[in-house]
Amino acid sequence: MKEIVLDTETTGISVRDGHRIVEIGCIELENLSPTKNKFHCYLNPQRKVSEKAFEVHGYSDQFLSKQKIFSEVVDDFLDFIKNKRLIIHNAEFDIAHLNNELNLLSKNKIQNEIIDTLTLAREKYPGSQVNLDALCKRYRIDNSRRTYHTALIDCDLLAKVYINLIDQKEPTLDFNQNFEKDENKNLSTEYYKKVVSPTPQELEQHKRYLNNTLKKNYFS
Repeated sequence: MKEIVLDTETTGISVRDGHRIVEIGCIELENLSPTKNKFHCYLNPQRKVSEKAFEVHGYSDQFLSKQKIFSEVVDDFLDFIKNKRLIIHNAEFDIAHLNNELNLLSKNKIQNEIIDTLTLAREKYPGSQVNLDALCKRYRIDNSRRTYHTALIDCDLLAKVYINLIDQKEPTLDFNQNFEKDENKNLSTEYYKKVVSPTPQELEQHKRYLNNTLKKNYFS
């Protein structure tokens, strides 16, 4: 099954307060590798962005007022995620907002299989911070581009976090996952110890040392 890493940005936290989606980002994975298929759009939420949300993503009311409304992209979005597993960090939030948008258009709720990476991270690292930035730090994933929370950048980071989360190896041993292909060309993670056999002279010296030590301990 192909998978979709999905993220949204919104005007605020709760759909109960009338908050709407302002951005949707999706990256397709096949066998845990990103394909060239992506879905991305900015949306006119037809309401003002809260101050806290603006601090998070930086999308102004003026910028969003020039974008499409959800009804103009909904069919393309649903076609893109059809029959694919969704990978979402804190899925409850994103799915609630997506289902709210669908409900406003009298469309069915999302029925896709969903994997919540927040739940995976909490189970794997109980008691530790498991937000996206903390997981990037744990897995040595470069998140320097994340000056704001934007859907496609967050999807790209989450895809890398997800691959690490479901891997059985310890993250500190998984160096290659944190570099782009071009950076991997000259990178070797092989590790070995060369076994050096002692010479006959060294063996004889070691034998004499042990004999002398045993005699001293015996007669002392």
